[in-house]
Amino acid sequence: MTNAAPEPADPAERASLPVLLEAVLSVGSELELQATLQHIVDSATELCAARYGALGVIDPERLRLTELYTAGLGEAERAAIPRLPDGRTGLFGALITDPRPLMLEDLSEDPRASGFPPGHPPMRSFLGVPIRVHTEVFGNLHLTEKRGGGPFTDEDLALVRVLASQAGIAIGNARLYETARRRERWIEGAAAVTTTLLAGSPAADALMCVAERARLLADAAAGVVLQPTPEGGMEIVAASTHGDPGDLVGTAIAPGSPVLVQLLGGEPVFIEDSATDPRMTTHVRERFGPSMMLPLQSGGQLIGTLALPRARGGRPYDAVDRLLASQFASQAALALVLADAQHDREQLAIYEDRDRIARDLHDLVVQRLFATEMMLESTKKRSASAPAGDTVGDELGRAVDELDSTIQEVRTAIFALQQPPSDAPTTFRGRVLRETGGAAVLLGFQPSVHFTGAVDALLPEPVAGELLSALRGALAAAHRRSQATSIEVEVDASPARVRLTVTDDGRTESGTRGTTLNWESAL
Repeated sequence: MTNAAPEPADPAERASLPVLLEAVLSVGSELELQATLQHIVDSATELCAARYGALGVIDPERLRLTELYTAGLGEAERAAIPRLPDGRTGLFGALITDPRPLMLEDLSEDPRASGFPPGHPPMRSFLGVPIRVHTEVFGNLHLTEKRGGGPFTDEDLALVRVLASQAGIAIGNARLYETARRRERWIEGAAAVTTTLLAGSPAADALMCVAERARLLADAAAGVVLQPTPEGGMEIVAASTHGDPGDLVGTAIAPGSPVLVQLLGGEPVFIEDSATDPRMTTHVRERFGPSMMLPLQSGGQLIGTLALPRARGGRPYDAVDRLLASQFASQAALALVLADAQHDREQLAIYEDRDRIARDLHDLVVQRLFATEMMLESTKKRSASAPAGDTVGDELGRAVDELDSTIQEVRTAIFALQQPPSDAPTTFRGRVLRETGGAAVLLGFQPSVHFTGAVDALLPEPVAGELLSALRGALAAAHRRSQATSIEVEVDASPARVRLTVTDDGRTESGTRGTTLNWESAL
């Protein structure tokens, strides 16, 4: 025979037990942290028959409220209050500095209570208890205005303390769940960035990918990437925002700035309010509040900075945000370095392949064509003594001319293969300069280039392509001539025609010095 647990003698206490049990069960039924916190304040308000309830979440680093969940306030009442307490003053602040249960019959008579802001409903009775997660004070639960007009009782205090104890366990579980989900999102984001960067995206797209993904993961107002400038500062080179980034791109941090010194040392910078922090000196700081500035470095090399500012008045970044964002920045920096190295390897492979093709053309095709041309030339000379009317000499002459033209075309192709395989310029001037710049590698000197007229606006694409082909042929021919030390390229465009003149001082086969190519086309 077992002894049954004694029942509470007080009928009111017996009646409150089912309500308490239901409240405890409801508090532990959610894994989402925000839903759990709202359940706690709703359950406590109902359990103690309070008109109003509030649960303030404490930032342990700043000892202030970062979030406030309420019960009993309608949307209109909440909208009428210009600001919610931040926990620096009043009873909210008192419970943060001294986290012990507090019960008052009339809170207006307590010297620690500060005046209510305009629009705040009147309140007299007060009950507050801390909520602990393990040994850390997570927040405070406040109840006001006992229904019926009386004060809160010791029984109410006991019930709320039990609920707060169970709430601490539920909050601990919800925080672990939320942290795991946030970590999973950041890891997935870092993997997506790495995959995108290694897919061969251009450098500008790679930086924008990092800024965009980090902004979404951090729930920031903007994500920007800064890179060092030649002057020793840092400049925003990529920016992602909810709308138009405006003048963010191009904004620079001056050399010697305290923030810059910290970043160049490889240390992250965490800012509570960008608009008021004296370390922030850019003109865009007024737009933002809490911010993180994370160095993008790999192998001790600083390649840039990832900045994630939130809007003015936005939620501060907590320790988990800082840790996960720092890990993301490290992974993104490594991916940027690997993508750059992969691009260099691909460019080197292109160079090597093109050099091989050029060597094969020169060593095999050109030499054989040249030998054939010499044989035909010798045959042509012997046919000079042939009887009158014999056309063999003429046919051999045409064959020699065709072979010579073929050799010139193959040499031009070899010359084109030896140009740097960089991205093609978008303007005609840039394309001409690219051809002459590539020729400088083989010639050993830089050809001079002069433009006359609006060549970019006047030349249609077909004419531009023909002119560039003629320029490549002239540069290849100049490269073949011995003792060439200078080449002058002139492009003269007018609304009616375009003229290309290429002059070099190389020695021809006949021994004369200096050759000029004139090419002209109507527009």
